[in-house]
Amino acid sequence: MDFSFTEEQDMLRILARDFLAKECPKAKVREMAKDERGYDPQMWHSMAELGWMGLIFPEEYGGMGASFMDLVILIEEMGRNILPSPFFSTIALCALPLLEYGSSEQKIKFLPRIAKGEAIWTFALAESSGRYKASEVKLRAVLEGTNYVLQGYKLFVTDAHVADYILVVGRTGESERPEDGITLFMVDARGPNVEMEAIPTIGGDRQFKVSFDRVAVPKDNILGKIGNGWDIVDFILQRAAVLKCAEMSGACQAVLDMTSSYAKERIQFDRPIGSFQAIQHKLADMVIDVEAVQYLLYQAAWGISIGSPLPWQISAAKAKANEAYQRICIEAIAAHGAIGYTMDHDIGLYYRRVRAAEFAAGDTDLHREVIATGLGL
Repeated sequence: MDFSFTEEQDMLRILARDFLAKECPKAKVREMAKDERGYDPQMWHSMAELGWMGLIFPEEYGGMGASFMDLVILIEEMGRNILPSPFFSTIALCALPLLEYGSSEQKIKFLPRIAKGEAIWTFALAESSGRYKASEVKLRAVLEGTNYVLQGYKLFVTDAHVADYILVVGRTGESERPEDGITLFMVDARGPNVEMEAIPTIGGDRQFKVSFDRVAVPKDNILGKIGNGWDIVDFILQRAAVLKCAEMSGACQAVLDMTSSYAKERIQFDRPIGSFQAIQHKLADMVIDVEAVQYLLYQAAWGISIGSPLPWQISAAKAKANEAYQRICIEAIAAHGAIGYTMDHDIGLYYRRVRAAEFAAGDTDLHREVIATGLGL
């Protein structure tokens, strides 16, 4: 394993950090939290002009032909700045499986528009239980003529209100194995009989219940093979878990940097609070957590980059990030004192996102189960 960055990757990191520092200051993050859309369309198009949307697409689809590790680096910087945008739902959840499993016609039709920032996508999997299990997929898809007709609903569909397409997981057949009979459909989010209801969240992210009342989807809009869609869901969840870890890793590093600076500048009893052992130990623990998250993240991302992803490594990274992100934010708030608990302080902007990040792409218990299975238990 070689975790050193290439010159091009260092340039990507610097470019992303400079762009986001200028275009997405914390005032913008607060502004977007109150905005109905939840993101700035002008910034979205600027990101597209930088090539971020098509970063890992081949050039023939309007992309830059970069690697999965490049995408990890970019999203890590987005996490550092807690960028409000539908980038994750569009690229991590939908563009990657479309690139991997889409037909030539589907790639030509959809990927260039994504690369240009002209289309926003999102992924719809969870239902009443909120669990990422094939047995929980109840939304029915029945063939009627040349179309499949979808009936049911999905919960926690991120950015559905601004999406052009929703990648929907539906059931087209029954079997002893719940994984059989799962199919993925690319649904026009603004088509008839698609209804959305906002779900308020503590993290301020845009989550929706999306209902499908006899929504007709042409066969051409099926991703992969009919009835074999759970393999694609696994593909999505594994990569989404790693990329969510990248986002959380960037956030952890930002919180550590802010707290370290504050500890050096804040004076109490005629000395910086960073000179007190209690604060030093908090910061030391934060450093340990940040380093652990980064190592597990890069290890999992490296496996995907070479085409040999290991589920237990991916789950180890996500489980660690889930716990470390919360612990780091709590320690940072304690070090900042009362002001750290307010939403006017930047630490609060990160902490309110902790729970949303934990449950995205699988909570800690789910990933512990994956690790246990990897141990043969």
